[in-house]
Amino acid sequence: MNIDELIANVKKKIKKNINIENILIEDKTFLHKNHSGHESNKFHLKITIESEELRGLNKIESNKKIYKILDEELRNHVHSIQILIN
Repeated sequence: MNIDELIANVKKKIKKNINIENILIEDKTFLHKNHSGHESNKFHLKITIESEELRGLNKIESNKKIYKILDEELRNHVHSIQILIN
């Protein structure tokens, strides 16, 4: 899976399962290129979500919800994820 496909899949899954006002997903893989554990087929994503639904949860609950939705992507295609909720 390439980065564009991954971003499209992540957006689709989050929009389907969470009421959101806006979502921005950035590829931050370049931050990990020189790390010893870096795998070329895994990516670093920064996800910024504006969501009344997620703001109503505490940080742990909102992150758990997102991790559950993205379980397959996290296991197979994501090296690192950063989640910001506004």
